[in-house]
Amino acid sequence: MRVRFIGTDGETVTEVQAEPGDSLLRVGQAAGQPLEGTCEAQMACSTCHVIVSAEDFAKLPAAREDEEDMLDLAADVHRTSRLACQIMLTEALDGLTVRIPGQVHNMQGR
Repeated sequence: MRVRFIGTDGETVTEVQAEPGDSLLRVGQAAGQPLEGTCEAQMACSTCHVIVSAEDFAKLPAAREDEEDMLDLAADVHRTSRLACQIMLTEALDGLTVRIPGQVHNMQGR
């Protein structure tokens, strides 16, 4: 399956192949995307914040309350913002497009 990452400049597109069951965070990190994932998918930071395309956002399961709480602390949040560590890829998400926000807030203070 394909996943597209749009860079912080809003123009650079990186398309990668992924397997169903992979997390978007791990796929993005393997593709060299600036998705830090400081908390190692424990939802204690927002350094894997991505902005999902409007077309794809509706295909995702709803965010849980703890993910919404972390997004409240993220920089450059949009209506279709999600944490990449919480997006598990499925065949229904083939062609998923996400944008990397231009800034992040590292809640662990590294």
